[in-house]
Amino acid sequence: MGLAKRIIPCLDVKDGETVKGTNFVNLRSAGDPVELGKAYSEQGADELVFLDITASFEGRKTFTEMVTRVAQEINIPFTVGGGINELEDVERLLYAGADKVSVNSAAIRQPQLIDKITNRFGSQVCVCAIDARYDEDGWHCYLKGGRERTERGLFEWAHEVQERGAGEILFTSMDHDGVKAGYANQALRELADNLSIPIIASGGAGKKEHFRDTFIEGHSDAALAASVFHFGEIPIPELKLYLRNEGINVRI
Repeated sequence: MGLAKRIIPCLDVKDGETVKGTNFVNLRSAGDPVELGKAYSEQGADELVFLDITASFEGRKTFTEMVTRVAQEINIPFTVGGGINELEDVERLLYAGADKVSVNSAAIRQPQLIDKITNRFGSQVCVCAIDARYDEDGWHCYLKGGRERTERGLFEWAHEVQERGAGEILFTSMDHDGVKAGYANQALRELADNLSIPIIASGGAGKKEHFRDTFIEGHSDAALAASVFHFGEIPIPELKLYLRNEGINVRI
């Protein structure tokens, strides 16, 4: 059966509350991140991801306090990201109780940040998040929450990320984000089949079948989702039971 596939709720945090949007815009409130995190932990989520989506200095302070509160309430691994630009940021969040950190824009701007994190804290701590969109000339990576296109292609950047020591890749297809029509399984499969580190699928979950499809067709190691969990559309225990019945190895 191989390693168990992971189900990972993602909480985008802005000014201390969880928010959710579509294609990275039109944010609406989804509740208190600590309470949500605790509920997901109790429901059987395998891990959690918290992203500080407005990581200004003030936001960072609020966010770090939240990380400490989350660590006291849950007993599953959790990753935090947003505004991580240097080793001091990583240190602060790990010290607050996070298990892993997610780097995105800063890693594209200064790829050696990945080397520094993995050399100091180990590969398992470093998750590299990649936001990409399928443009006329193929998949391209984007910065600043999807606002700025780079010349980095998805696949060559993912390969470099692995070479620099990142432990996992969290790939969000911007075209699929919040649309609930399924994950970008073709691109995910290409990543999973050509890399040796785990690939987390993000962007596109709308029904239970989408999770099944990303594990079977996309060869994803984990599936991340937000609104279907936050607004109670797919309860995690129900999802895991469904996946188990579809022959997918999940922890129940």
